[in-house]
Amino acid sequence: MSTPRVPLLVGNGQAFWGDTITGPIRLVRGGPLHYLTLDYLAEVTMSILQKARARDANAGFATDFVQLLEEILPECHARGIRIIANAGGVNPRACAAAVVALAERQGLAGLRVGLVEGDDLLDRLDDLAAGGEPFINLDTGEPLAPHRARVQSANAYLGAWPIVDALAQGADVVVTGRCTDASLTVAALAHEFGWGPDDHDRLAAATIAGHVIECGAQCTGGNYEGWREIASWEPIGFPIVEAEPDGSFVVTKHPGTGGAVTRDTVIAQLLYEIGDPQRYRTADVTTDFTSIDLTDDGPDRVRVTGARGGPPTDTSKVSATLHAGYKAVGQLTVPGPDAVEKAQLTAQILFDRVAQHGVHFAEHERLVECLGAGVCLAPGDPLAATADPPEVVLRVAVQHADRRAVDRFGRELASMLTSGPPGLTGFAGGRPKPSDVLEHWPALVACAAVPATVEVRTVPGASA
Repeated sequence: MSTPRVPLLVGNGQAFWGDTITGPIRLVRGGPLHYLTLDYLAEVTMSILQKARARDANAGFATDFVQLLEEILPECHARGIRIIANAGGVNPRACAAAVVALAERQGLAGLRVGLVEGDDLLDRLDDLAAGGEPFINLDTGEPLAPHRARVQSANAYLGAWPIVDALAQGADVVVTGRCTDASLTVAALAHEFGWGPDDHDRLAAATIAGHVIECGAQCTGGNYEGWREIASWEPIGFPIVEAEPDGSFVVTKHPGTGGAVTRDTVIAQLLYEIGDPQRYRTADVTTDFTSIDLTDDGPDRVRVTGARGGPPTDTSKVSATLHAGYKAVGQLTVPGPDAVEKAQLTAQILFDRVAQHGVHFAEHERLVECLGAGVCLAPGDPLAATADPPEVVLRVAVQHADRRAVDRFGRELASMLTSGPPGLTGFAGGRPKPSDVLEHWPALVACAAVPATVEVRTVPGASA
């Protein structure tokens, strides 16, 4: 194993599929960097990608990733910046093949592309259930079996070790499907510093580092309640971890970029989606978030030390999605005076008209909101508007098991412009069309039932 780079610089340039492409470009070109991680996946993303693969066997991955590599892959290869991304979605093999093809076109002979598979359980669900895996819904306690026909996707959360394996085989780019978000960073640190599965405290530190940067600019001032404290937003800096072999690390960003790295911005991200802070469970380690100390280490630098961890559980989280009917959302701008009253009447007329065609939406199948009248606030909140607003946006959403019912709703909405209350406008998005509703089904599966596989492919051609 080569001598580790200390401190190891790991930057994360994507928080989700659809995040700005300029984030990773600035990380690569704005200063020194050793690893670039890219987090594309959320629960709903997997179901969207599964639908894409059902239409095209070569689809099902985050195409933005390949478009990004067109910009930065030659530079990363020349500078030795290794890339780890879960952009594979539900088709990591096709994603890895696209990366290899791109590298060939760019003349990057000798570049090595790693592929991690094994998370996709969709075709194995029946065999796993027959073997004793009930996939109990963690929220409701229901078994999956009665709902099996509605399952659209099912992916287990892999950990860092398959990625470490790919890095150990010399992969310059590693493509995975569903893995824990923090594992992208954990893998880089574990590989570089030679940590093993029993290095619980260090793995816990790496998990916290990965958690801090996994949402990109969300720890450098984005989505931060102290937004007035941010002196400059553009270009907002994406986060970098400067990691040490003992597990301590500094959160920072490239000099001259916007945003801010402070104890408060880091703490805000630490609290994001962690459940029990003393037992944050991943496929790699159980982490105690309450064990750490955060100290200022200079402008835009926060040092994190003291992380404690324990063994991981013997089960892996599974994120499945089930088809749950159809939905449509439409909106109109309603001017005053009496804008709220007028908007509510408009919604009532709309539902009366669809009822004339035999279509009825139960209370839980419809939502009427008057945006601008305080609908985002709790009832009685003092920030809610007390005077009649000059205008509101009427947003109406419906959900139904029958696609035709939802389609009828969309057909009737536009008619309100000429046969409803006066002054309605803002109908610029076209007739709302039915789209699939996907239900999230969280469950667990035995880690032993989810073996990962790793391949590393070398881009052919004569090396320069």
